Amino acid sequence: MAQLSQLTQYIESYVDSSRSSTQQAASVDAIAYLLKNDILTLETLVTEMGMYLTTTDNIIRTRGILLLAELLTRLASKPLDNVTIHSLISFFTDRLADWRALRGALIGCLALMKRKSNMGRVTDNDARAVAQAYLENVQVQSLGQHDRKLCFEILECLLDHYPESVASLGDDLVYGICGAIDGEKDPRCLMLTFHIVEILARLFPDPSGPLASFAGDLFDILGCYFPIHFTHPQGEDVDVKRDDLSRALMLAFSSTTLFEPFAIPLLLEKLSSSLPLAKVDSLKYLSNCLLKYGDDRMTKHVEAIWFSVKDAIFCSEQEPMLSLASELLDHVGFQENEIVTEAIILLQKVILENSGLSLSLIVGDKDINTIVNTVTSFRSYNDIPLQSKHKLCAIGRILYVSAKASITCCNRVFESFFFRLMDTLGLSVRNSSGDCLPNFDYVFSERLNFGALYLCIELLAACRDLVVGSEELTSKSVSAQESWCCMLHSFSSLLMKAFSSVLDASTDKDAYEADIYSGVKGLQILATFPGEFLPISKSIFENVLLTFISIIVEDFNKTLLWKLALKALVQIGSFIDRFHESEKALSYNYIVVEKIVSLMFLDDFGLPFQLRLEAISDIGTTGLNVMLKIVQGLEDAIFANLSEVYVHGNLKSAKIAVQLLECYSNKLLPGIHGAGDFEDVLSRFAVNIWNQIENSMAFSVGAQENELLNATMTAMKLAVGSCSEGSQGKIIKKAYSVLSSCPSFTLMESMPITGTVQLEGLQHTQDLECFSCRDKWVISLFASAIIAVRPQTHIPNIRVVLHLFMTNLLKGHVPAAQALGSMVNKLCPKSNGVEISSTCTLEDALDIIFNTSLWDSHNHGPLKRCSGIGVDNEMGLANLCLSASNCQLLQVCAIEGLAWIGKGLLLRGHEKVKDITMIFLRCLLSSGGIDNLPLNQGSLENNQEQDVLPSVAKSAADAFHVLMSDSEICLNKRFHANIRPLYKQRFFSSVLPILVSSMAESRLSNTRSMLYRALAHIISDTPLIAVLSEAKKIIPILLDSLSILSTYNLDKDILYNLLLVLSGILMDKNGQETVVENAHVIINCLIGLVGYPHMMVVRETAIQCLVAMSRLPHARIYPMRTQVLRSVQKALDDPKRAVRHEAVRCRQAWASIASRSLHF
Repeated sequence: MAQLSQLTQYIESYVDSSRSSTQQAASVDAIAYLLKNDILTLETLVTEMGMYLTTTDNIIRTRGILLLAELLTRLASKPLDNVTIHSLISFFTDRLADWRALRGALIGCLALMKRKSNMGRVTDNDARAVAQAYLENVQVQSLGQHDRKLCFEILECLLDHYPESVASLGDDLVYGICGAIDGEKDPRCLMLTFHIVEILARLFPDPSGPLASFAGDLFDILGCYFPIHFTHPQGEDVDVKRDDLSRALMLAFSSTTLFEPFAIPLLLEKLSSSLPLAKVDSLKYLSNCLLKYGDDRMTKHVEAIWFSVKDAIFCSEQEPMLSLASELLDHVGFQENEIVTEAIILLQKVILENSGLSLSLIVGDKDINTIVNTVTSFRSYNDIPLQSKHKLCAIGRILYVSAKASITCCNRVFESFFFRLMDTLGLSVRNSSGDCLPNFDYVFSERLNFGALYLCIELLAACRDLVVGSEELTSKSVSAQESWCCMLHSFSSLLMKAFSSVLDASTDKDAYEADIYSGVKGLQILATFPGEFLPISKSIFENVLLTFISIIVEDFNKTLLWKLALKALVQIGSFIDRFHESEKALSYNYIVVEKIVSLMFLDDFGLPFQLRLEAISDIGTTGLNVMLKIVQGLEDAIFANLSEVYVHGNLKSAKIAVQLLECYSNKLLPGIHGAGDFEDVLSRFAVNIWNQIENSMAFSVGAQENELLNATMTAMKLAVGSCSEGSQGKIIKKAYSVLSSCPSFTLMESMPITGTVQLEGLQHTQDLECFSCRDKWVISLFASAIIAVRPQTHIPNIRVVLHLFMTNLLKGHVPAAQALGSMVNKLCPKSNGVEISSTCTLEDALDIIFNTSLWDSHNHGPLKRCSGIGVDNEMGLANLCLSASNCQLLQVCAIEGLAWIGKGLLLRGHEKVKDITMIFLRCLLSSGGIDNLPLNQGSLENNQEQDVLPSVAKSAADAFHVLMSDSEICLNKRFHANIRPLYKQRFFSSVLPILVSSMAESRLSNTRSMLYRALAHIISDTPLIAVLSEAKKIIPILLDSLSILSTYNLDKDILYNLLLVLSGILMDKNGQETVVENAHVIINCLIGLVGYPHMMVVRETAIQCLVAMSRLPHARIYPMRTQVLRSVQKALDDPKRAVRHEAVRCRQAWASIASRSLHF
């Protein structure tokens, strides 16, 4: 009884129209829960609802039926017996006659008919009854949008799931559907109606069936929507796009051949429309209908379609221009618009469906033949009138599509046009019987006819693409007796000479760009015919390669020609690799690859070295075998130049080596990494660098040392990082042996495992910043190798390596610090197995780093001289960062080194990073104000804040940038770093409160400015979503940081990064509330940045932020409009156009909210 009472309350809550939608939805959920969990049966529910379902009160009855229908939609996965389903569907079927309760009846019928068969399904007889009642009682177009959509969904469901049941309704069904969809305008409903017509056509495919008598009427309804012109209001939430509607209508058009007499004339008529959209849609629909209606019905329309397509192609309003960009060399001829593109697609389908008739129309077309005779009379592209250029472009595309359709079509087109073009070019002679023969005596002394040359290239491209693009053709040889093969074979040598002569006569002037393009494209096509078709001989292929390689070597001053020739060589090489042309590969390697590689070793040579590198890197992309030869040649060149640098200090060789290494790192290594197994190549490269250094005991690098060393380090890191653990172990072993042999680094093979260690095992013979050239190279390259290794790679004598890097860290050697950071990031946290002297866990490494006393027992040690500390005092890395020594440089080096160590720990989520953070904060605040901070692990006696040395404080602030920024040179995924998800967010959340409280307690202006600098780094490098979560706390500090940083010229990059964060907050919805609260302060800050003199993008971004602020509530920003407009007025005279453009936008945005005229 209690359950029934509760059920009644739920029913009453839903039926009561005065209740809120939330309460009604909760009632439905509650009842559905009872039904799903068998607490309540459906029979009991219907019994209890009897009064609500049959009452004469229209409102209550409507709500009751709707409640039952809504519950059924939620019980789709609950099995129901056939009797229950029959009773329910019968009830809802009867309710279709009750127009007041129609929505509930529609929802109920739909819910029951969509059920899966294993859950209980409506029978065919019941479905037929639903269809009959629907057709008799429902006037679809008199209903609202939502109810109409339900009606169409029922029709769709009946046709999809119960086709045999509704098919018996015959003419009544078709007539009812016509009446239902006639006049529909809602896009969501139209998607359903178009699909309904498509299903209906499948249901009645018989030409004499029920659909036949209504085909004209039904198409009249559909035809009204073509072309789709979508003007639905933007404010409404409609997920239907115009393209979706157009495609659905196209499928309805082509759904039955019964529409052919009506659809094709309509589409051909619309092709003459002045609307480009109508033309494009007509062409797309014709292409689809052509395939669906079949050749039998479409043959009578081929001629009309041909003339329409020809007009569409010929009447293109876009000025034709050759695609001269090198990356477009593989595209044919001219740029196209969408109308031409769709017309070409349609023409291709017409030819494929009815090649005989369509080719007869094309070959015999008077316009085409007249234009061929006219256009080919012009020798230069620039001499051709614009209208004739359109025609030339159109004919070229038509001939290409026609010839590419099939072997038969290719023969027909070649027979009709090829000899005519050869005659125009002067490459043929006629014998006594009128046969066309090659004119081998022709002298290429004058410019060839451009029009004929262009059409000839289109024909060559068509037959080449025909044999390359067809799997059927490539699986068997084309008969040498095919007419196009015979013609091409007989004229191939003359064509090669013709294209070469065009290039010989060309210059780099704009007037001859089209000739250059044509010559290169023609030669490229000749060289990319598959070998088994043999229309092109081996000698012609090699002559093409020699022509291009001579351009690369000699004509480098002709920029366009040089770039197109290089692109052609790349595409030829890629073609050879793709189709496994072994014979051509031999010629390509001998003529192209070996010549390109040899360029790296020629000193007195005209081709600029940068162009040599561009050529060698591009050619290297053509295939794995070529890449291997290129890499080998480049490595030889690198080592040859490095040898000259090491031994003789050759400045020219140093410059060349830098360029070679950059090419190797930036262009070839990425290709190797993604191309296959090149590990041996990379490993050999790294080992050879060490072998060369090992054999060169005296270095004399000279002025290019830093640049060359950086390039070598980058190549070393990338090569080592791409190797496996085994190969990396061999490289590290070799590197360590070279390092151990250095006289300056006398390494002890055994070091104490625990306790504080004095660095007596590593003697210092240099001053603080003194390295010999060779020592600097050895330690830098060793650090680079360590940075790139995988976590599992074995590092020999790792404890000694740690001491070595720590010592060099204090000499300002950044790679040593980065290597330490990489090591603590990748070391295992605990040792597996028995600990021996050569193993080292993360805990051991941290103990060495933080507990080692960084001074030696000799009074002349570097720390002794810099710090002035006594012999009995210990100075660890952490204490050195905080020491008030008289050597700022040493303190700065310690802070920078500790930053990289902290970054390695932060990435892996180690707790020790908190201690490092505290060290940096102490450096910022000196010795006061830290005792009560959450991360502090010790108390300090002196609470008085002291002014910190500027360079030390700046280094401590910038250390936070090292911690938070994404590094490209180390500690990233490329170099196998351990990176814990969300590490930036966690660090931001833990450090932000400390920095905020420190700024509140700080009294020194210099200290506050450095704290703001540190916070700016943290905010800038933190993901925006984390910053938004603390927006209320961040925005005031962010604005203060912007104000402080704007006073310093050197901080412009930090200022810009911080401004980008503010811009992100302004544009994100989650930050709007805080932005509104601080609107006045934000606007004042942005006004101050509008005139920032040191960086254009700061001014531009500040103005863009002001535009975003103009969208805030009127009451908050209206008082600020005058100040904004005055500041923007000055920006209108900014020397940078981008700033002036944004200033105009900003003035318009803010002027629109002013209530009176603007007066400045």
